[in-house]
Amino acid sequence: MTTYNAPLKDMQFVLNEVLQISKYSNLPGFADASEDIVEAILEEGGKLAANVLHPINHSGDKEGCTRHDDGSVTTPKGFKEAYETYKEGGWQGLSFDPEYGGQGLPYTIAVAVSEMVSAANMAFGMYPGLARGAAEAIYHHGTDDQKQQYLPNMISGEWGGTMNLTEPHCGTDLGLLKSKAVPQGDGSYKISGQKIFISAGEHDLTDQIIHLVLARIEGAPEGVKGISLFIVPKFLMNEDGSLGERNGVSCGSIEEKMGIHANSTCVLNYDDATGWLLGEENKGLKAMFTMMNEARLGVGLQGMAISEVAYQNGASYAKDRLQGRALTGAAEPDKPADPIIVHPDVRRMLMDHRAFTEGARAWMYWTALYGDLQDKSEDEATRQKAEDYMGLMTPMLKSYLTEKGYWHATNAQQVLGGHGYIQEWGMEQFVRDARIAMIYEGANGIQALDLVGRKLMKDGGRAWQTFFAEVDEFVSDNKDNEELKPFLDGLALAKERTQEATQWMAANAMQNFNHAGASSMDYLCLFSLTCLAYAWAQSAKAALEKKDAGDEFYKNKLITGRYFVERILPETGMHLDKIKTGSDTMMAMPAEAF
Repeated sequence: MTTYNAPLKDMQFVLNEVLQISKYSNLPGFADASEDIVEAILEEGGKLAANVLHPINHSGDKEGCTRHDDGSVTTPKGFKEAYETYKEGGWQGLSFDPEYGGQGLPYTIAVAVSEMVSAANMAFGMYPGLARGAAEAIYHHGTDDQKQQYLPNMISGEWGGTMNLTEPHCGTDLGLLKSKAVPQGDGSYKISGQKIFISAGEHDLTDQIIHLVLARIEGAPEGVKGISLFIVPKFLMNEDGSLGERNGVSCGSIEEKMGIHANSTCVLNYDDATGWLLGEENKGLKAMFTMMNEARLGVGLQGMAISEVAYQNGASYAKDRLQGRALTGAAEPDKPADPIIVHPDVRRMLMDHRAFTEGARAWMYWTALYGDLQDKSEDEATRQKAEDYMGLMTPMLKSYLTEKGYWHATNAQQVLGGHGYIQEWGMEQFVRDARIAMIYEGANGIQALDLVGRKLMKDGGRAWQTFFAEVDEFVSDNKDNEELKPFLDGLALAKERTQEATQWMAANAMQNFNHAGASSMDYLCLFSLTCLAYAWAQSAKAALEKKDAGDEFYKNKLITGRYFVERILPETGMHLDKIKTGSDTMMAMPAEAF
């Protein structure tokens, strides 16, 4: 069986020493996020993750969810009790507006807590995660009446929520959706159609589930320009706010999946279900993207979280498992063999793992901080920069962190050898659970196309130009710090290569769109490595300030950062070379030859 312990020291290091969130105490919510309060929140979140959520991760995977003849769904043993603990702790409303019952703390803190929940039990975390995203969409696009009707119970955790996009005949291409909405003359609509792959679509954790459903109003234009978004509750509401009769939405089946068995991924059938428009007619994607963008950051967080828990268990095994002798001579001659942690190739896998995860945590929290600034800063230029960064970073965080999260879960499985392949050891579950994150909320290849096709040239390339200028300024401001020089040199070279790749894309992609498609994933990886290099340079600067404090944490932080610079960052050269080959050989073979 696996274990999980929240990396509280590293989380606090990123929040307090790298990002220095105390500098933002003039912004709403940050004044209440003092260092001691944040420490207490993280400690309690860590206890919830380690003692309540992780112990039911393996059993929940084996049991899965059960659909009954009446269409109801039961979650695995212990999940309902765990959810009650989660709800009663107020975790769902951590960063929501106090006007609707939230605690109003920074989104950045909620992201840190979400990391712990996802690492401890990814399938469990999807239930409140989907509800949070639905609540955000209602908060940003709903009428005052809709906010008052739905948000308090969603923010308290009393009610769940979902997003309903995919249909049997269309996934990414939402312009093909067939679900229809018929106006009823009283402000409501009758929704009919079928949605698939609906995470948390039906369950027993909450009495009510608020579905957000994309559908086309009768007579609306074809394609994505004719899509609207609707609020469709599982139960209709009585005038006094109590739950009324069951709405026309039912779970037709639960998908049999490779992983995340404890999350009920449903086929939902809508049969003249009553719904209400959220946002404007024919502009449903605008409202849904509020939820989708948060979901994509959450999926990136899942990739990083799985990487963390898999690393912890891989490293623990490597320190205990006796196998062979160190290449330089017996490390523990009084034992029949040395622990496999002495072998360089085992160290390679674990150090790859650790260098990625710690850098990714700093990058993710840094981006989350800009999410707070976008919503809360009073300075228009700061809000604009934050909006640009959120748009630029979201496809990279979603794709790169899930790609590497899955890869590092398989590496941790490799560390365990044959035991990694056996269910009872738990590592293979991490691999299976991590795999979905590369697919849902927009497959990683689609995210790469979004980056190069939309985000790069948006507003004349303002977002990446601002980011590159910030990197240049950081390198210049710290050029006299000799101890930081390896990090600065690595960052500068990565940025230079990303800039060269960006110029190549600008010069070639418009001439042949296949060049953009063929190079998009390598471009995303190259840019992501540059973001990680910036995160590591900032982390190293903070660690160097404490390196003489006698705390091994800072010494190990710098060692891990140097490993990233020396062993991982050189991949930027490989990605640049691949980008510049374009699409000629990739597209040369006729389709029938495959």
